[in-house]
Amino acid sequence: MNQGQLKKEFTKKDVTRMRNLITGKSGDKTQIQSGYEKKQEDHKEGDVWQDSSGKSWTIKNGIKRTATKMNNLKKLVVMPLCCPKCSKHMKINDLNKKMYATQGMCFDCVVEKEHQIRISGNWESYASQQMTANKNESLKDFEQALESWYKEKDNFFTENGDIENWSTGDKKKAYKEIKEKIEELKNIKL
Repeated sequence: MNQGQLKKEFTKKDVTRMRNLITGKSGDKTQIQSGYEKKQEDHKEGDVWQDSSGKSWTIKNGIKRTATKMNNLKKLVVMPLCCPKCSKHMKINDLNKKMYATQGMCFDCVVEKEHQIRISGNWESYASQQMTANKNESLKDFEQALESWYKEKDNFFTENGDIENWSTGDKKKAYKEIKEKIEELKNIKL
């Protein structure tokens, strides 16, 4: 290989880039460019920002990641290794799973919190508040199931192409009666 071939394979820009890499100046430019220059933004761990297309980004553990709508849901569902309140290790058992999902802390912290409530004399109102919240969540789930049932089709096609009606009575009347009962239950104080 002669010197003439070497000049054809590497441009001045390539040589400058290699020199910059070897000397530790990897961020230096190898050529001058005019025109539009994108604004550089420096982001730190935990920052959330949007690019020009509207996509959300974040930096987690030093890695740039897309920030999805499901991130907040993951925080609620995935139990951390340590309790957010007392910072003690949360063993993976049914008690800690249930308490973290409902109270956001380990079982021991919930026991301590409820013990302090009993000592302060506010147990009756706290227990009533907890039972009312549980009742309302159950009614909300039941109401969603009722809505799903009401919107469900009653007519189905068989393999032969016949239409079968699977309704067993007045669906509107049953829906209305159940909806009224749900509203009555919502107004009951525990």
